[in-house]
Amino acid sequence: MRLRSQRQEGQPKLMIIPMIDIMFFLLVFFMLSTLYMVEQRIFPVSLPQATTAKLDMQKQIPITVAADGRIWLEQEEIPRSLLGERVKVEIGRNPETLFILRADKKAEYGEVVSVLDELKHHGVRRVSVATEAKPGTAETAPDRT
Repeated sequence: MRLRSQRQEGQPKLMIIPMIDIMFFLLVFFMLSTLYMVEQRIFPVSLPQATTAKLDMQKQIPITVAADGRIWLEQEEIPRSLLGERVKVEIGRNPETLFILRADKKAEYGEVVSVLDELKHHGVRRVSVATEAKPGTAETAPDRT
């Protein structure tokens, strides 16, 4: 008399749904982690150098002043007359927004000061001036006004 084995002799099942879930988690993880690795180098601006240059990762809105006086808010070139309105909208969304002033070192000083005045006039509390670190210097916290 032959006894049947208690072990089932079937083909192993390949569970593909958990594997797909893991792949999606990995995809999202790498997509989000690369967002923080990208520097803001959208427009060619020659930044001045400072010994206190540091990258600060939080809600940031770059304002770029080019050498010829043109102004960009994030990635959009805007006329000087609309800068205040756009800043007011951003402050309305989040009063703690950090504005980063990226002024070309060949930009006119008066243009940079007028942008800073516009920011102060609309109640901006957090402004950082973008600089590049001088070679061979230690990084410290950025100056904020």
